[in-house]
Amino acid sequence: MKKIISLLLSAVLLCTAVFSLSSCGYRRKFNVRMTVKDYGVIDIELDGKAAPITVKNFVKLVKAGFYDGRTFHRVVDGFMIQGGDPKGDGTGGTEPIKGEFLLNGYNNPIAHERGVISMARRGGDYNSASCQFFIVHQTSESNTRSLDDQYAAFGRVTSGMEVVDAIVENAEYETDPNRQLVSNPAVIESIVLVKD
Repeated sequence: MKKIISLLLSAVLLCTAVFSLSSCGYRRKFNVRMTVKDYGVIDIELDGKAAPITVKNFVKLVKAGFYDGRTFHRVVDGFMIQGGDPKGDGTGGTEPIKGEFLLNGYNNPIAHERGVISMARRGGDYNSASCQFFIVHQTSESNTRSLDDQYAAFGRVTSGMEVVDAIVENAEYETDPNRQLVSNPAVIESIVLVKD
């Protein structure tokens, strides 16, 4: 009798765990398609195992249509393109989330190499990422040193890096002597979930 009760209890706990994971939208992989006006399509695979909080937040914003019409306001050749800011200048945001990277006590295995998507945040505030993200333009030792273990990488581009390259190549910096904030930001027409 005790064995049967123990088995039933185990089954209930397993079902509860599975239900709670599915109800909160957790999956290991999500695929999204980003359409950038006048540039083309970037397909991205999000890694919910490496950064579950970050992926859940990003997918929630995608489902709400939050990114439609946002821009890539910051473009740095050889480094990254950054977008998703509701103000369009790097100062906007939404509800912040926990930073999933080593300096914040979380072991994130994704290295910041060409094509990786990661969350932007404010300076030394490790839990300030919200909606702004960036895509790494080139793999380099300086990118690895400045980004790995300090920013929450959460996926990678699977096709469309030529779009990222074109955004970098066409960037203009008429009002920014530091050559980061662009005067001709590329517009994200939409980001949508792609069915598996």
